[in-house]
Amino acid sequence: MTDRVFRRFVEVGRVAYIASGQNKGKLCVIVDVIDQRRALIDGPLSGVKRQGMRFKQLHLTDFVIRIPHSARNSTVRKAWEKDEITSKWDATIWAKKLAAKQKRKQMTDFDRYKLMRAKQKRNVILTREMAKLKKAESSAK
Repeated sequence: MTDRVFRRFVEVGRVAYIASGQNKGKLCVIVDVIDQRRALIDGPLSGVKRQGMRFKQLHLTDFVIRIPHSARNSTVRKAWEKDEITSKWDATIWAKKLAAKQKRKQMTDFDRYKLMRAKQKRNVILTREMAKLKKAESSAK
């Protein structure tokens, strides 16, 4: 059995999403592992300053950039830009879901009402078309 259970490992260069704390919602890179519970992170383009952070606060992504241990901020920035991490992240389903959640959070009552009415209209059209298809299917028999 060569199939591994885990696909994302804590390693130098692993891009992570900060799930809690002051920088919640930003991307960072693991620059070095401090101990079994913490990593040294840096986020040059997302505004995250170099600091130690617990693994419990980080969600690992699929992206890894090639940097040496304890790389300087400029080295991390260059590797980030070279691998186009920001554009790759924006293209992921994960980032799109977060953006949609944020958009829903900012909706007004009137926006929610318009959305409800649009869904109702869509459902009426779908129900009507399904009825036509069922009728055509039953008459073909």
